[in-house]
Amino acid sequence: MLLVLANLPFALVGGVLAAFLSGGNLSIGSIVGFVTLFGITTRNSIMMISHFEHLVHHEGEAWNLHAAVRGASERLTPVLMTATVTALGLLPLALGSGQPGKEIEGPMAVVILGGLVTSTALNLLVLPTLALRYGKFVPLPEVE
Repeated sequence: MLLVLANLPFALVGGVLAAFLSGGNLSIGSIVGFVTLFGITTRNSIMMISHFEHLVHHEGEAWNLHAAVRGASERLTPVLMTATVTALGLLPLALGSGQPGKEIEGPMAVVILGGLVTSTALNLLVLPTLALRYGKFVPLPEVE
């Protein structure tokens, strides 16, 4: 659980930086963006950690550097696709955030896009390292 929660600051950094660079306003839209961003980030973290568990429990991998690299590389495509599709969908909102009528969606999109950049990169690089250092994945006992 702590490994999954450790990924939330990764998203927070990018979201805060993007909000600051876009004017520094904290609005209802940007708060909704943070909530959405935390959901996406948590989902990606859970996918990564559960894949590590799958490798150890069901595929017989020993929990070591090879398993961490394999797990991260096998989760690379789903994590990148989640981030890319979300970013492509929100990019028009973020680019038009200064237009009338987009006072809520614009800041929300900016926060989500900024957070996606940092959380995706750090989810793929830092989370496997933290899991390798602090994660305890042991094979399931054999049932006779």
